[in-house]
Amino acid sequence: MQPETEVLTVSRDHPEAAALQRAAAILQEGGLVAIPTETVYGLGANALNPQAVARIFQAKGRPADNPLIVHVDSLEMARSLVTDWPELAGRLAAAFWPGPLTLVLPRSERVPDIVTAGGPAVALRMPAHPVALALISAAGMPLAAPSANRSTRPSPTDAAHVLADMNGRIDLVLDGGSATVGIESTVLSLLTDPPLILRPGGISLDQLREIDPRIDYGADHGKASPGTRYRHYAPKAPLRRIAEPPELIREALRLLDRGLRIAVMSHLPLEIAGDGIVMSTLPGDPDGYAAEFYRAVRALDLESPDVILLLDPPSGRGWDAMRDRVLKASGQGGEEPITV
Repeated sequence: MQPETEVLTVSRDHPEAAALQRAAAILQEGGLVAIPTETVYGLGANALNPQAVARIFQAKGRPADNPLIVHVDSLEMARSLVTDWPELAGRLAAAFWPGPLTLVLPRSERVPDIVTAGGPAVALRMPAHPVALALISAAGMPLAAPSANRSTRPSPTDAAHVLADMNGRIDLVLDGGSATVGIESTVLSLLTDPPLILRPGGISLDQLREIDPRIDYGADHGKASPGTRYRHYAPKAPLRRIAEPPELIREALRLLDRGLRIAVMSHLPLEIAGDGIVMSTLPGDPDGYAAEFYRAVRALDLESPDVILLLDPPSGRGWDAMRDRVLKASGQGGEEPITV
């Protein structure tokens, strides 16, 4: 039997030196540490150590052709990992780093093939979380850090979510409290002209266009981006998207009549009477919805429903990232085009 994963609770704003030193030592020895970020919890390993990075793929059950995002604590560290740092990268970093924006740039020879799935580019991000930044600094290395969950499962926004998936598979969890953004970073490729969004996330298209109005979504949305090529964010129960409230209510009542246990997720208040139903009402704004989405999915999973019915998020501007996550959670990947 594998030993249980160690958990250290740390202050978010002033992480304790002893906990950081413990985590840094594990990383320096090639181990795995789950770390809090503002987006979701990440599973960190020394990005410059191929053997350590291989442990991430093993622990997560992640396909080897799915590249990883590398987390840095400074512009100097970021620039040391690429062969070109264009002027636009500097402007974007000035505007959004630390924060939920990942930049895809040509990799340097320092970055192992396993991090980029053998590709020519590396995805870089500076997280906006004091614990993550302090740990990268204490360890003295960039950290490869995908979400700290088993592949296909909903991303973890609390340390308890990490343990539910990874207990015994990793060395340590630094518990720095709940993630505030709640969904993964936006991934923006600077390998193309104009730059293209490969995955929507915590920074919106409108925000990016304030820096460069040419930025748009990629035509092959997500195929070259970390965390987009395979099914993601899925609960254990089948998740079915339904477009309109009356249609969802009718379907819920039909399934209840069949004796099924159902869960309902909605950004609008719905009234559905009957035994065997559990409701989760999410905030009606995109930021609030994002902050609660994974937590709600995991909570509903614990109720063991036969099916989860989800009212589609709005299609308006600002909801692109959540529509992307809902599509993937329902097993549809990127089949539905993202409108701007």
